[in-house]
Amino acid sequence: MVSAPARVATLDVIRGVAVMGILAMNIVAFAMPEVAYMNPASFGSHGAIDYAVWAVNFVAVDGKMRGLFSFLFGASMLLVIERAEAKGENPLRVHYVRMSWLLVFGLGHLYFIWWGDILHHYALVGVIAYAFRKMAPYKLVIAAIILLGLQALLVVGLPYDIHQTDLAVQAGHPATDIARRYHSYIESFGQPDQAFLAKDIAAHRGGYAMVFADRLRVAAASPVQTLMFVGMETLGYMLLGMACFKTGMLGGAWPRAQYRRWMMVGFGIGVPVYVVLLMLQVRGGFDAYWVALCAITLSPPFRPLMIIGWTCLIILHARPGGLLTERIGAAGRMAFSNYLGTSLICSTLFYGYGGGLYGQLSRAELYIVVAVIWALMLLWSKPWLEHFRYGPFEWLWRSLARGKFQPMRGGAAG
Repeated sequence: MVSAPARVATLDVIRGVAVMGILAMNIVAFAMPEVAYMNPASFGSHGAIDYAVWAVNFVAVDGKMRGLFSFLFGASMLLVIERAEAKGENPLRVHYVRMSWLLVFGLGHLYFIWWGDILHHYALVGVIAYAFRKMAPYKLVIAAIILLGLQALLVVGLPYDIHQTDLAVQAGHPATDIARRYHSYIESFGQPDQAFLAKDIAAHRGGYAMVFADRLRVAAASPVQTLMFVGMETLGYMLLGMACFKTGMLGGAWPRAQYRRWMMVGFGIGVPVYVVLLMLQVRGGFDAYWVALCAITLSPPFRPLMIIGWTCLIILHARPGGLLTERIGAAGRMAFSNYLGTSLICSTLFYGYGGGLYGQLSRAELYIVVAVIWALMLLWSKPWLEHFRYGPFEWLWRSLARGKFQPMRGGAAG
């Protein structure tokens, strides 16, 4: 096993890219009805540039940045456990206290700020991931493949059910439960009617009480639903992250030729597959069936290859001491603060109790906002860490997990 230094710089750079990349997808969920995240034809696409933006995101970003973040979560978990063991602390207690507080942060974020929180899900899956920490890398990879296979089986019947309910509705006089499922599928993957979209927009352009009430309606059961729907996938990614860390891949220990080879394998297989899936959705007119088939059922098995491709690409282009590398690495060291910070900025900007821009910008126009927030991440993270040991939310999480206030001033700690 690769010994863990106080801080692995490549992890910070990869994490920085991941937290910035996650915003490239999350911005749609902040600014538009949820269905627009899956289906560009449902809302916010008025011309070729909007569809081009969706296409780039579908092939290169969607699910890949979340997966990359999950890889890093698994690797970072091992680092924390190793540090605890080196200090003679109880690693089980250290880990579970950290996950408990992360769950608190995540639930607070989910219910009071934004419905798309991922932190509570990482906390719950992280509790399970601890049991795999001692596994050899090849065993972790095997376990991850099994989990990702089970995840694929879980959703394999979704497109078929969408097709069958569509046929039943088109035939006329469907049973009540079939009609309800059909409308649910359209609202999640298809192109809902204007009344549905208008209702969603009105709810998000209201005051905080209205937005909060709608969020409770939508996200009340999110922790359980997310765990059931994508829990195995997330755990699989965490285990792959552990394996990649133990082999030295995430630490930058591989020869550059090996990174290039795996980057070519990951992108060489993944990109053509995603282009085909993109074309199938376009040719299918972004029908709910094709969106679900391509984005939910056929996409995940190839996602790990794209994640590995991204990992290798980032490590190959990271330059120690380089201005951009240092800025991105600092953003990665403060990924927790930057992730929550983007939610505070975007929810305030788009919801009715702030700027009220929800539903007003096109898909392409959203990336002006993304560019500004990326610039803010890069501008503030490095200067902050020159004066303080941790990001503000990292410090709070660390202090709560350790049961006492941690030293804050004095420059970034290892």
